[in-house]
Amino acid sequence: MEAYANALLIAIPLFLLLILIEIGYGYWRKKTTYGVLDTVSSISSGITNILKDTLGLGIVLVSYPTILSFFKVAPLEVHWWVWVIGFICIDFGGYWNHRLSHKINIFWNQHMIHHSSESFNLACALRQSISNLFAYFPLLLLPAALLGVPYKVIAILAPVQLFAQFWYHTQHIGKLGFLEYIIVTPSQHRVHHAINERYIDKNLGQVFSIWDRMFGTFQEELASDPPQYGVLKQVNTWNPFTINFMHFWQITKDAWRTKSWVDKLRIWFMPTGWRPADVAENYPVEIIEDVFNFKRYPESGSNIFKAYAVFQLLGVSMILLLGLSEVGRIEVFEFILLALYIALSVFSYSMFMDRWSGAYFTEAVRIIVGLIASVIFLNAGDAPAHFYSWRTVLYCYFILSLMGLAHGFFQPKLAHITKEISR
Repeated sequence: MEAYANALLIAIPLFLLLILIEIGYGYWRKKTTYGVLDTVSSISSGITNILKDTLGLGIVLVSYPTILSFFKVAPLEVHWWVWVIGFICIDFGGYWNHRLSHKINIFWNQHMIHHSSESFNLACALRQSISNLFAYFPLLLLPAALLGVPYKVIAILAPVQLFAQFWYHTQHIGKLGFLEYIIVTPSQHRVHHAINERYIDKNLGQVFSIWDRMFGTFQEELASDPPQYGVLKQVNTWNPFTINFMHFWQITKDAWRTKSWVDKLRIWFMPTGWRPADVAENYPVEIIEDVFNFKRYPESGSNIFKAYAVFQLLGVSMILLLGLSEVGRIEVFEFILLALYIALSVFSYSMFMDRWSGAYFTEAVRIIVGLIASVIFLNAGDAPAHFYSWRTVLYCYFILSLMGLAHGFFQPKLAHITKEISR
């Protein structure tokens, strides 16, 4: 957990910097690909994924060392070419894992959040799942195990291969010539995220594009059919927790409602989107018919409203980075409490972005709790010395949050009173 947290302390600021650069470049070119609330939702989804992975939540069905032990293959000595083989094997397994996520109903639940943004930019790369609670990926590393690739090589290369998938989530880079035949490029990945009929379930490769060409899932980006983004069944929310489990909830409802016991069982493993005939007839689900003319989830709200959302994202991100910096020095239980607070914060302010009526209450409670906890913890005798320098920053964050929340709550009421007086 500590090694992963240390890697994130480098990766998170780097990703955020690249996102800011893309935003700035988009404004400079007068071709912005970002919405404020969509971006907050995307990065917030990344925060929830970080919490899950740092805590190691989930069940590993079989580990890579177990597979190595089962086949009794002597590990190779670690030379440069072993690293190359290991990376290729990880990417090969990643292709098939990705393909399963698109093709099997229950597996789509763990991947849908990555496609849920109706924009396409570096921030949407951070839309990662918290619903993938059963880890089966090591089974797809069977070629690596049979070749004797050591576990150490896999453990180091796996996050590298994951982070290498960040850069191509952009609309600002065109086709890259001969590289289109070797690696996954922004053009290819725009196709993958598109909901245009010809683009659905295409370009499933993660780093190397050779797999798509080998297995018949490659599709070139066409100027005559510009990619449109999102999912055909719109999520219509900024809340990453809701998005993570909404497809699972739909399958669960369909399994309960169908009269066929066979359909109750097979629905989970049928092709993505399959529904029992009786349920589809009695409980129709709205699907986008015209991808070029549909109502996108609105980026509504005043500039102050959006500024509040951004401010909450920045504050929670700061708390997360502070927590990650202390992994290995604080008790696991303490980090679990911190992670729970961050998760509840993301849920609360994202519901505020969705205009949920109870969000003023949940926001007020979690801000006050955070302020009280900061006062107690940051003034404790055993608190890390460098935390004392963060006291003012955290206090300001919580107090300004309360002021902003109060402004949003009372402003409409004051405006109504003023209007009545003016009559």
